[in-house]
Amino acid sequence: MNKTALVTGATSGIGYAIAEELISRGRQVVITGRDQERVEEAAAKLGAQAFGIRADVAGSADMDALYDRIAERHGHLDAVIANAASGHHSVLGSITEEEFDLTFSVNVKGVLHTVQKALPLMRPGGSITVIGSTASIHPPYGMGLYGGAKAAIRNFLRSWIQDTKGSGIRMNVLSPGAVDTESLRGALAKAFGADGVAAQLEAMGAGSPIGRIADPREIATVAAFLAGDDAAFVHGVELFVDGGMAQV
Repeated sequence: MNKTALVTGATSGIGYAIAEELISRGRQVVITGRDQERVEEAAAKLGAQAFGIRADVAGSADMDALYDRIAERHGHLDAVIANAASGHHSVLGSITEEEFDLTFSVNVKGVLHTVQKALPLMRPGGSITVIGSTASIHPPYGMGLYGGAKAAIRNFLRSWIQDTKGSGIRMNVLSPGAVDTESLRGALAKAFGADGVAAQLEAMGAGSPIGRIADPREIATVAAFLAGDDAAFVHGVELFVDGGMAQV
């Protein structure tokens, strides 16, 4: 029986790596993003087992349309990976209402839409994984908004596993630390210049007990585990995939 997964925010980085890993394990994967061209490019690159749909997770109508199309095309979902996220670096005293609204709209309301609207398409044995962050417990300087949003979704799941008791649907949070993605490299280049990226990545890795930052595929393999039958009794946890950073 074909199994179908949804990965939001999957045009690059961690989301793309998760989609790629799930496809390698035989899943049909629906990917989303806010830019139609990037969604189409990512789906084409992933191949015939991928199908892209433009959707903004913060938009209720967008998510209704997304799930309507999934219902028409696949009839059901076996796994949902709520990966779409947005973050701002703003220290207390300079945080704007616009930054607050965007951060919580995507990271909190977007997760609510993604999970709540998926439930009618899911069957017993299905899995929902929300991509969190070590910022939920150790927010870096200037990342209070992002850390607060990620802490909120952790507490969503503490309640939701009770709300859905008996459904057979599992829910977990997967919280990475620093991951070597295009977006991270872009942010470092903007802050330190293109020539400073390598040094900054090395410095970030040096602060980790494992001595480096993660490759996106290392997050993807754990996401695939949580979405699969081998994790059938893993429910309601926040699993830190961060080289030990959350433990020190």
